[in-house]
Amino acid sequence: MAGDFYNEAQKFFHGKKVTMLGLGVLGRGVGVAEFLHECGAHLTITDLKTKKELISSLARLAKFKGIQYVLGRHDISNFQDTDLVIKAAGVPMNSPYILKAKKNNIPVFMDASLFAKFFKGTIIGITGTRGKTTTTYLIYEILKNAKKRVHLGGNIKGMATLPLLKKAEKEDFVVLELDSWQLQGFGDAKISPHISVFTNFYEDHMNYYEGDMERYFGDKAHIFLHQKKEDFLICGDQIAKSLKTKSKKIIAKKEDIPKNWKLELVGGHNKENASCAYHAGKVLDIRDSIIKKTIEKFPGVPGRLELVGNHKGIHFCNDTTATVPLATQNAICALEGKPIILIAGGTDKNLNYKDLAKDISRSIKNLIFLPGTATEKLKKALPKKFLYKEARSMKEAFSHAMKKGKKGDVILMSPGAASFGLFKNEYDRGEKFLTEIKRLKKKKKR
Repeated sequence: MAGDFYNEAQKFFHGKKVTMLGLGVLGRGVGVAEFLHECGAHLTITDLKTKKELISSLARLAKFKGIQYVLGRHDISNFQDTDLVIKAAGVPMNSPYILKAKKNNIPVFMDASLFAKFFKGTIIGITGTRGKTTTTYLIYEILKNAKKRVHLGGNIKGMATLPLLKKAEKEDFVVLELDSWQLQGFGDAKISPHISVFTNFYEDHMNYYEGDMERYFGDKAHIFLHQKKEDFLICGDQIAKSLKTKSKKIIAKKEDIPKNWKLELVGGHNKENASCAYHAGKVLDIRDSIIKKTIEKFPGVPGRLELVGNHKGIHFCNDTTATVPLATQNAICALEGKPIILIAGGTDKNLNYKDLAKDISRSIKNLIFLPGTATEKLKKALPKKFLYKEARSMKEAFSHAMKKGKKGDVILMSPGAASFGLFKNEYDRGEKFLTEIKRLKKKKKR
């Protein structure tokens, strides 16, 4: 019963001194903090962001008395005189504060892996460089349409996973999107989900991993490394040969989706995601008719090749979560045959932009750049005679795009880079794009 999992967590945390390393502004850290406070932990929250930068998160926690804050810096004493540390995703394992805690034999946990420690029901975990969010939501919707009790967590915007212990029962299913950082926590705990999905593996986060693809893969591999013989690993065709596991391995190919299925999702890469979800549904013994209906009717996830309306025959596509070159390449491929005006660029994650530059020079009608280090890389990779516009803001980029746009064109905002500097995060970047579209619609009504 749900009470059992929550009661176990309460007993574990009650009276303990807990240091939370990282609060953030997306809401996940707030959810963890609320849960820990409710469990009776003596909580210290430390974040390099300032009070001003964290104002929205701090406002949500204002009603919880007794929380200590160290903001704009870290204090090493909070990693010595404490019972445990919970680190946010993205905090490197070689952080001097994490190393200090481990040196003092203080356990370091993460939100999603801590949940997995307490929850005794069925966990379906999804990772991969691309496609993990779409695949996660597809599997979640398949289970929901099959009338199963199912919960969503992991790397989902604004959603903490630990609080699911308050409502998840042993007979329930929990679908977790897991990035490489969250899987570090699974590695430390030496656990893997009962059903694991590994969509694909490409270059990403090389700024974090210092150019080491093996380290990146090492973190991702915890999705299956600790599985047992009775567990399942569903993997995309691209990564299948690289995965050696003792669990039951299923290779998902886009050709596995029957040709007569009519998907709303566009692009070959989304057929691969749908195939992973299809096989997960089969493993979970869901009827084919439910799997088919769910996959066919699934509209996609906001910010991922999302068609968001049109104006005078010019269509708009929000692909703000395209934070790597490959994602933008997939978007261009999915819109093949349509005249594309591309808004791209941003912050580099130490990635290679040569292939994206080739696709742009072959397929893009007009290119508008947002500023950033990735933009400079991409400029150098483009043919010398290739023309582009530069913008200092989303408003300016959108204005350039509309001046070039004609009936039948697609204005595609697919940056192929991180959002840091100009925007708070990729979601903020997408919102800024949508704001410009809304302004057009307001003008139209006048």
